[in-house]
Amino acid sequence: MSYGPSIGHMETLILNGQPLTLAEIEAVSLQGCPVAIDGGALTRVAEGRAWIEQILAAGQSVYGVNTGFGKLSDVRIPAEKLTELQINLVRSHAGGVGQPLSEGESRAMLLLRANVLAKGFSGVRPEVPKLLVALLNAGVHPVIPEKGSVGASGDLAPLAHVALVVIGEGEAFYKGERISGGEALRRAGLRPLQLAAKEGLALLNGTQAMTAVGALSVARARRLVQLADVAGAMSLEALMGTPAAFDPRIHQARPHAGQIAAAAHLMRLLANSEIRESHRVRDSRVQDAYCLRCMPQVHGAVRDVLAHVASVLEVEAGSATDNPLVFPGMSSKDLNDGVVSGGNFHGAPLAYAFDYAALALTDLAGITERRIDRLLNPDINEGLPAFLSNDPGLSSGFMIAQIVAAALINECQVLSHPASTGSIPTDGGKEDHVSMGMTGALKLRQIVDNAERVVAIELMCAAQGLEFRRPLKAGLQIERAHAAVRGVVLRLDADRVLAPDIDALSAAVRAGNFNAWCE
Repeated sequence: MSYGPSIGHMETLILNGQPLTLAEIEAVSLQGCPVAIDGGALTRVAEGRAWIEQILAAGQSVYGVNTGFGKLSDVRIPAEKLTELQINLVRSHAGGVGQPLSEGESRAMLLLRANVLAKGFSGVRPEVPKLLVALLNAGVHPVIPEKGSVGASGDLAPLAHVALVVIGEGEAFYKGERISGGEALRRAGLRPLQLAAKEGLALLNGTQAMTAVGALSVARARRLVQLADVAGAMSLEALMGTPAAFDPRIHQARPHAGQIAAAAHLMRLLANSEIRESHRVRDSRVQDAYCLRCMPQVHGAVRDVLAHVASVLEVEAGSATDNPLVFPGMSSKDLNDGVVSGGNFHGAPLAYAFDYAALALTDLAGITERRIDRLLNPDINEGLPAFLSNDPGLSSGFMIAQIVAAALINECQVLSHPASTGSIPTDGGKEDHVSMGMTGALKLRQIVDNAERVVAIELMCAAQGLEFRRPLKAGLQIERAHAAVRGVVLRLDADRVLAPDIDALSAAVRAGNFNAWCE
């Protein structure tokens, strides 16, 4: 990673078209880390633009530079109409529908698009990525409807809504207010761009909407799977289970990296437990139920899936994904040889990855729910009161909590159906195979939302279960996590409305408030 001088309390992230980590994307998108473009990158951008200018001066015909788009690529556009062509492209493709992406997701799109343009393969003027960075640093966030992209030729509709603000149109959020794009630029002291040849297309072609939504979702998911170890360990303590299945010898015999990491984490969480010592000698059980015993195998596999998906996203964050791409100086005689049409805008690598992550996180939520049921079900909960109620029968305790978890998981099961296998031809058959990657990203975001709530429910129930084992204490880390839960929700001494508790604990999970007890 490359950082420049500090601005305020945060160092500036310097863009040069490099892969960006999920942590860097979050720092800019959610924490307001300032951004700048490397001088060498701006030189490359200028060189790419000079090549486009040479093509225009020579009167040569190149797709996206002086032709129509998609099915209309055979239509030659006269020189005096090239600016109008770019503006028409942006306006005509800004047809997104649905709720706006969050401001964090909008910021991630700006960051990612600026970084891609900084690679110098897009043929735009340096002013284009510089304005995208200026929007970020000024807090001008385009209003981007979340639906309308099929993920090839990239995220056309979402990126068109970004481009609208670049030219002073559309809408933007600025200092908490939703206003016109032109007014947002004016208030921020910025000027709109008049697009030159190819620049509208360079802003629209790309995978930055699906990458933005997916990257922020996967970053949350990676924190969540570590927190699932904490919740699971707390449940195991409350159920007086055994940590024997986390013995490192077992996991070295099947050395998947995630499995080894999860087992080691669980062993650390359960160290020095009074609860475990209290029943070690008299415990006749050889092994626990799978939802407890197989946490390293399941949580670890989810870790490995998310590590793979994160690597795909980080590569994509530093990849040129528009079309055509400009390779100045690489042709011998014909200027057109330096402008090459291809399909880097196709979102297949991301779409497959999002579907993979959706399956894994749905299963993570599923094993979590099985532990919730084991805590509440009087037939299998190792002597805990039914539904963890102080007065079972008169009070229902956490009965509804498991029902809510089941409902959330069923929704995840439906959402985990793959989007990437659902191609529908578009653009008069010219774009006859599309990725549906944005659909996959949006589904994944909802699955992460649901899984966070399910893990929050387990934390709430497991904390109550621990208290029925007093005066014995769990391991130090679990006791600290228990105290953190109690800092958000009170013990359930008598029936009360649980919805605010679930919401509050879910919000704390989403904010990372419990991740001090994670690796």
